[in-house]
Amino acid sequence: MSDDAQQAPPQDRPNSLTTLITQVQQAGRQRDDVSLEAILDTAGRRSFAPLLLIAGLITLAPLIGDIPGVPTLMASLVVLVAAQLLMGRKHFWLPRFLLERRVSRARFVRVTDGLLRPARWVDRILQARLVWLTRAPAHLPVALTCLLIGLAMPPMELVPFSANGGGLALTLFGLALLAEDGLMVLAAYLLTGTTLALVIIGLA
Repeated sequence: MSDDAQQAPPQDRPNSLTTLITQVQQAGRQRDDVSLEAILDTAGRRSFAPLLLIAGLITLAPLIGDIPGVPTLMASLVVLVAAQLLMGRKHFWLPRFLLERRVSRARFVRVTDGLLRPARWVDRILQARLVWLTRAPAHLPVALTCLLIGLAMPPMELVPFSANGGGLALTLFGLALLAEDGLMVLAAYLLTGTTLALVIIGLA
């Protein structure tokens, strides 16, 4: 484990988007840059929801997600984690080359600070409803859909704004699992279908 990950001990599983963002802001505090490993360890690497939210938010973030290759990098994270969840694993393994990817701390702080205000608004609309869509075994089709989004992310980078749609779908799935909000799951399924349709049309 890297030094900055050791400086960011795992936290309890976050129960809101605001809590998650506040937690990840503590990642790698003693360094000038922040590794993906430190971010994931701070958010909680054993839970699917925070991992989905991290991948989705990084893809959507204007100062990070717009960097060429970042959506595909986050797609790799989602594919690996979703595949392991479908195989029944409870502890997710990720390769070192992925965990060691870094972003400058100044950029990271600007992005996360900018996310806090909309996060508070999102938390107000989340609630436990249609919870059967978020609990086992319904988490398996969610994981399968996220796996499909991850596999489709590289071609999404060729179709304007579609990668943002994929990132938003991942974020919605993460929020849904975090808050046990089945209505958010349905919205994520709808957005996924729309985004994939636009990608197919755009590449045709």
